[in-house]
Amino acid sequence: MNPMMKIAIPSDFDCQSTTITTTYNYDDDKDYIDNGDRGGGYYRSLPPVSKFYGVACLMTTSALYFDLYDPWNIALSYQYVFKRFQVWRLISNFFFLGSFSPIFAVRLIMIARYGVLLERGAFDKRTADYVWMLIFGALSLLVMAAIPFLWTPFMAGSLVFMIVYVWSRENPNARISIYGVVTLKGFYLPWALLALDLIFGIPLTEDIIGMVAGHLYYFLTVLHPLAGGKYVLKTPLWVHKIVAHWGEGIQVNSSVQPNPNAGVAFRGRSYRLNGNRAQSSTTPSEQEQPNQASNSGDGVAFRGKSHRLGH
Repeated sequence: MNPMMKIAIPSDFDCQSTTITTTYNYDDDKDYIDNGDRGGGYYRSLPPVSKFYGVACLMTTSALYFDLYDPWNIALSYQYVFKRFQVWRLISNFFFLGSFSPIFAVRLIMIARYGVLLERGAFDKRTADYVWMLIFGALSLLVMAAIPFLWTPFMAGSLVFMIVYVWSRENPNARISIYGVVTLKGFYLPWALLALDLIFGIPLTEDIIGMVAGHLYYFLTVLHPLAGGKYVLKTPLWVHKIVAHWGEGIQVNSSVQPNPNAGVAFRGRSYRLNGNRAQSSTTPSEQEQPNQASNSGDGVAFRGKSHRLGH
């Protein structure tokens, strides 16, 4: 199988095109993809947050394609938010990557590639932390959009660029090949994409504020603590509760128990060997008690009475 993945991006809206080549190691996904159903197997293997966000952006654009809504009704407008209380605009604008176009395809591929790699890599078994990163990025972008010359009606592209920036900082030595000729380290990927958008005539405001939001998150969570500063961006408890109730993903060292009913289609009754019936709704804490009792005698083959030698 060809280890190179090529993405064609038109340099204008005519037939001319330019090819960007990035290295793709298919061995990274061979354990996740079902050989009998590669499409469905790959989709099921995607981590939950990146899959949800990518599918939500795809469905939003698909709905626009069928003229199911007016895009201005989901655009960011602080005037409508505060005067008409249309608060959904603060969220809905992050799910619109534009109409079907090469730019939309590239942004969606960036979620499927770098968003997935980031969730499987630096945020592996840290689903709540990954969700908090996206929430913090969205809040940062909303604050920057309050400045008139930084405002854009849709900030999904900025959020995607933030994901790419954080990935580049977490994987600075990853090999990225552009045009099949120029090879860059992962650290320079956002800057290369920024230069390409400049060449293609795409406004850079979305990209720049996305990089600013990504750098702010990385500074507060990695650079500042490494320099001896206090870790001030801890994932809030309510985010842990949302992820636990969602029942998807894994969060290590979480103080919130996962929702026992999430993803369960049928729950029956269990029976102990001694004939006593136990309810299946046993809480995790109740299940841990016998385990703790059994662990207290780990390594002991026989436990009897002890006697002092003088008695």
